[in-house]
Amino acid sequence: MLNILMVIFPNAKINIGLNIIERRADGYHNLETVFYPIKINDVLEIIESDELSFESTGLDIPGRVEDNLCVKAWHMLKKDHDVPPVKIHLHKNIPIGAGLGGGSADAAFFIRLMNETFNLKLSVDDMQNYARRLGADCAFFIESKPVFAFEVGDEFEAIKLDLSAYKIVLVMPEVHVSTSEAYRGVKPADVKTSLIELIDMPVANWRKYIKNDFEESVFKNHVEIRGVKAALYEAGALFASMSGSGASVFGIFNELPDLSHLEGENQVFYDI
Repeated sequence: MLNILMVIFPNAKINIGLNIIERRADGYHNLETVFYPIKINDVLEIIESDELSFESTGLDIPGRVEDNLCVKAWHMLKKDHDVPPVKIHLHKNIPIGAGLGGGSADAAFFIRLMNETFNLKLSVDDMQNYARRLGADCAFFIESKPVFAFEVGDEFEAIKLDLSAYKIVLVMPEVHVSTSEAYRGVKPADVKTSLIELIDMPVANWRKYIKNDFEESVFKNHVEIRGVKAALYEAGALFASMSGSGASVFGIFNELPDLSHLEGENQVFYDI
């Protein structure tokens, strides 16, 4: 039975802290981080069609259509469910190569949209298990609620983190940092105090205790990203950090800052 919902709005996330703990035998890394949803959104639409197709507007999406995670998600669902071909239209607004999880969000929200539109009766666990097959952080976006993430970033523990009393601003320099580049420069290490404990501290204390392990090497190679973080602290941020493997940097403020001096060379997203 076809339900009426055919449009959904995938949201981005930021990483509050990111500790790379150890390299695994499978080549991935065990880590811990906090995923927090933010209000930067793509627009994803599906329409039942005679054949599967994908088109996009907005930001240019690199790579082949058949490698797009939404397309891969359709083929994955098709193996287990009687789903029809769909025309997929994605309006891309979440910056790419930014550490914001935009591609993963699109794939997870596509699974949600297919489930709701075609009444697949998938549970949250079912959808998360599908999403895990597409990317390490993909499963987070099935519920898109604040979580402490561990293992490769695909296992979660719910946390009570509400930053709605603050203003979050994100700055995206005209720089691309590949995930492989970021991992090449990081040295895995055990943590003394887990993020799941540190995140309960007042936001004003995070600067002293919470870090992103990717920053050290990424800042060496991309001084403009380091400069953005410094500028956010100069503007009064309680806490500022690169998100994921970069290149975006967010700041948490008591009140919205004036970052007009950063807008010429960067994308600036206010109150997200």
